Amino acid sequence: MNKSTLSITQHGAVRQILLDRPEALNALNGQMTDDLTDAFLEAQQDDQVKVVLLSGAGRAFWAGADLMEMGSGRAETRHTFQDLMMSLIEFSKPLLIAVNGVGVGIGATICGMADAVFMSDQARLRCPFSSLGLTAEACSTVTFSALMGHQRASWFLLSSEWMDANACIEAGLALEVIAHENLLARAMEKAQQLAALPLSSLQTTKGLMKAPLKGALIEAMQRENKGLAALTGSPANREALSAFKEKRTPNFEGL
Repeated sequence: MNKSTLSITQHGAVRQILLDRPEALNALNGQMTDDLTDAFLEAQQDDQVKVVLLSGAGRAFWAGADLMEMGSGRAETRHTFQDLMMSLIEFSKPLLIAVNGVGVGIGATICGMADAVFMSDQARLRCPFSSLGLTAEACSTVTFSALMGHQRASWFLLSSEWMDANACIEAGLALEVIAHENLLARAMEKAQQLAALPLSSLQTTKGLMKAPLKGALIEAMQRENKGLAALTGSPANREALSAFKEKRTPNFEGL
């Protein structure tokens, strides 16, 4: 049996999920897709869990998809990326995220699915989809516009530029910037604050806030997944992956 890609601990009514592939900067591979989907489904059903706190082990939060695995045909999973996203869309309890380092791709777009995001002052986010010949995912074509407004969301999703923690606060993508050494303690403090409250109230309020967007999130996920499927393996995507593996700048001239 493969070692889990997560480290999961219980702190009272708070379940902490730590992405635990530090040697790969916590990049999302097939096994992590399975492990994360299972973790959210289990936390949803566990009456002892009121709040989930997600963060990353090592110097990165979440370095997006595992590009070394992408297109290799090595991944054999029980769950798809769509299953993972549905487990998040259906998750009815508060989800807090502590961004402890770089967040790339899903490591950035996941912030749109959180109820509160706390960022280390050393953290930064990037949506590299255009630079990979791909398109946005994780419902970000809906959540980012709702959080940041159309033009900021468009630029962040289109440009492949970095946003530091202060820019994320200004844009409405995160709630608080915290000194790196205090991040997890502060995020856990905020999670425990929520966990001290009635679960029925937390779930009802989150459900009411999510209700107007839920259908749009599901439709966005389906459209995004179709877009990703259409672009995966395209000339631009092949060039980007080749450049990544060869450690060179991709050449998109004419693509």
